[in-house]
Amino acid sequence: MDWLQDLNSAQWEAVKAGEGPVLVLAGPGSGKTRVLTCRVAYLVRECDVPPRQFLAVTFTNKAAREMRGRLESLLGERLLHWLTLGTFHATCARILRREAEHTPFSRDYVIYDSSDQLATVGQALAELNLDEKQYRPRALHAAISRAKNELIGPDEYQPRTYWQEVARRVYIKYQEILRANDALDFDDLLMATVQLFRDYEEVLARYEERYRYILVDEWQDTNMAQYELVKLLGARYRNVFVVGDPDQSIYRFRGADYRNVYRFERDYPEARVILLERNYRSTQTVLDVANALITPSPHRHPKVLYTEKGAGLPIVVKELYDADEEASFVVEEMARLTLEGHNPGDCAVMYRTNAQSRALEDAFIRRGLPYHLVGATRFYARREIKDLLAYLRIIHNPCDGVGLERVLNVPPRGIGSKTRQELEGWRLLRGLATYDALQLLQPVLRTPEGDEQVEAPLSTRSRNVLADFGALWGELVSARAIVALPSLFDLMLERTGYQAYIRDGTEEGEERWANVMELRSVVQAYGDLPPEEGLASFLQEVALVSDVDDLEEQANAPTLLTLHMAKGLEFPVVFIVGMEEGLLPHSRSLDDPEQLEEERRLCYVGITRAKERLYLLHTFRRAFWGDSSEVRLPSRFLSDIPPELIEGRQKGAARRPTDREARRYRLQTHWAQEAGEPLVAQFSVGDRVCHATFGSGIVIESRISGGNEEVTVGFDGVGIKRLLVSFANLELAS
Repeated sequence: MDWLQDLNSAQWEAVKAGEGPVLVLAGPGSGKTRVLTCRVAYLVRECDVPPRQFLAVTFTNKAAREMRGRLESLLGERLLHWLTLGTFHATCARILRREAEHTPFSRDYVIYDSSDQLATVGQALAELNLDEKQYRPRALHAAISRAKNELIGPDEYQPRTYWQEVARRVYIKYQEILRANDALDFDDLLMATVQLFRDYEEVLARYEERYRYILVDEWQDTNMAQYELVKLLGARYRNVFVVGDPDQSIYRFRGADYRNVYRFERDYPEARVILLERNYRSTQTVLDVANALITPSPHRHPKVLYTEKGAGLPIVVKELYDADEEASFVVEEMARLTLEGHNPGDCAVMYRTNAQSRALEDAFIRRGLPYHLVGATRFYARREIKDLLAYLRIIHNPCDGVGLERVLNVPPRGIGSKTRQELEGWRLLRGLATYDALQLLQPVLRTPEGDEQVEAPLSTRSRNVLADFGALWGELVSARAIVALPSLFDLMLERTGYQAYIRDGTEEGEERWANVMELRSVVQAYGDLPPEEGLASFLQEVALVSDVDDLEEQANAPTLLTLHMAKGLEFPVVFIVGMEEGLLPHSRSLDDPEQLEEERRLCYVGITRAKERLYLLHTFRRAFWGDSSEVRLPSRFLSDIPPELIEGRQKGAARRPTDREARRYRLQTHWAQEAGEPLVAQFSVGDRVCHATFGSGIVIESRISGGNEEVTVGFDGVGIKRLLVSFANLELAS
C-alpha cells in the first residue's frame, strides 16, 4: 500500500476506519479530499468492496472532477466507472430520471436555472394579478427556496404575515407552472428525491442496497433536505462517512446548517469522530492568526491547526485613508511582490460585498493591469450563450415554455407580442401545447373527420411566421434522436441563422461569436454519447455549473472575489480588504448572534486561503450610500489577533523599483508599472504568437497606444484581429 504511506496518523485512522458511521472534522488545508479518495480506494482494493456500492457526494463540479481524477489514478478507469460520484444535485437528477415512472414528471424534464426561476416567479405573479414592484420576485423565490430546503411543500407552508401568505400563493402557482413545463428547479431535485424515497419504500430499498457506503464532503454545508436524503439512504447499513468543518460553515443564506454536524452525532451516537488538524497549505503564522480568530466562537469542537512548514512571515494589518487608497496599496504591493518573484496569479483580493470591487477594478484599469473577477458576468450568463442554451432546451424538451419565450423571436422573425397573443389564444382554444399547435399550423386546417375546413383565427402574416418557426423547431426536435450533439449544435446555428445575427460586423459581435465557438468546444465533449443522452447530459451539467467552477486556474492575473466565493480555493498571497465594523462583520449581523458568528467563520475562511502572505486592510473613511464622511472602526476580529503575529506598521509607500526592475516586471507579467512611464513593446512584426481562442498567428503590426501595447495579428484560418496585449494573454510560439 505504497499509495497510503504519506498519510499522517489522523488521516490514516480515517481512511481505515471500520464499518459504521464516521465523522471527520477536517480543518482547512488538512487533506480531506485525499482522505475521502484514499478511503474509497482502501475499501475497494484492500477490503474487496465493489465500487458499485459507493455513493460519493461533493458540493461543486470542480470538487467532483478533482475527486474523480484522484480516484482514477488509484483505482483505474474500469473500476471508477462503477462508482457513483457527483454533486448532490447531479446525483438526484440522475435518480429522478431513472425513477421517472414514480414521479409527476417525465424523464426528459428540464432544470430551470436562476434566471428561469425568477422568470417563473414573475409569471406566477402575473397570473395572480400581483404587482412585481410590491412583491419582488427575488425575495419571493428566496422564501420558496428556504421552504424547499426545509422540505416544506406548498400545502405545508404556514404563513405568519400577509407577505408570507402572498409567498404561499405564489409558491403554489410557481409549482403549477413548473409542472406544466415539465421542469424542476435546483431545490426540487433534492426535495423530489426525498419525497420519492419516502413514498416508495421499494425504491428506497433498492438504493439502500446499492449504496452501502456513503461518503459526503463539506458536511457543514448541507441543508435539511440533503441531511434527510443521506439519512434515508444510510438507514440500513449506517456506513455513512462525512467530512466537514463547522468552523467553515458560511452558506446559511443558501440554507446550509452547520448544526447538521451535531445532528449527525445525535442520530449516530455510535459514530467515530476523527480530527484532522495538520495543515498542508499555510505557514504557522497564518494558522496562529486563524486559530486566534476562531477560538472565541461558541458551540464548536476544539480544534487547533498546525503545520510543519515553519513560521513564515508576519501578517500585515494596515489602515488606509479610503477605499481608493486601499485599492492603490493592493496594486502597488502586488507590483512589489512580483518583483520579488511572485506571479500576479499568485495574488487574490477578497472582500465581503460585491460593491467593494469597484475601487479595486478602477485601480487595476487605471494602471492597465489585467485581473480576474469571479462572480461577474459569467460565461453561461452571457446573452448569446443563454439564447443557444434555450434553443437546446426546447429541442430537448418541447414543453419548456421559459426557453421558448426567450428564443421565439431570436433572431428577429416577426413574432411580436400581438402574434404571440394570437398564437396563445388559438392553442388554448384547440387545447394544444405550443409545440403541437405549431406543428399543426397550416394556412387551412381540417377537422378530424376531414370533411370541413376550419380557418385558424390568425392573421395571414402571423400564420406564416409561426408556421416557419414551427417547421424549424420540428426539424431540430426530429434531429435530436439521430444526430450527435456537436452536429445538432451546428445544424441549430445554420437553420436559425444565429451566426449572421450575432456577427454584425462590430467588435462586440466578433467577441460574442467567439463565445459561441467556445460553447461549441464544450459541446464537443459530449459527441461520443448517444444523441439524446448527450443533449440531456450537457444541459444538466450546464445547469449545475457554479461560479467558482468557471475560475481559469491558469490565468496569470490577480483574482478578485468575495469571501463567500473563496471557499475551497488557496493562493500564495491573500489581501482581505474592508476589515471594518459594518463590513466584516456586516452591519446586518450585528444584532443577531448567529449571523455574527457566521461573519467570524467567513473571516476565518478568508484567512485560511493564504499559503504564505496575508494582508488585512481597513480604511479610516469609506463611502456608504454616497457619503464618504463616515469614520470607520476597525473590525472587532482584528483585536483577536495576537500583536506578535503582526508586522510593524509600515512607514511610507513601497520602494519604487529601478528602471531595469520595472522593465523586467512588465515583460514578465504584461503589466504596466506606472501610467507615466514609457511602455516597451513585447512583440515585433513577424513574431509567431498563440492565442487561447484564435489559435496561431503572425504579428503584422505592434504599437503603443494609451498606456498599452496594441498588436495586429493575422490568425491562421480566422483572419486579422486587433488585440490589447495586457488582456489578450498572447504567447510567443516556441
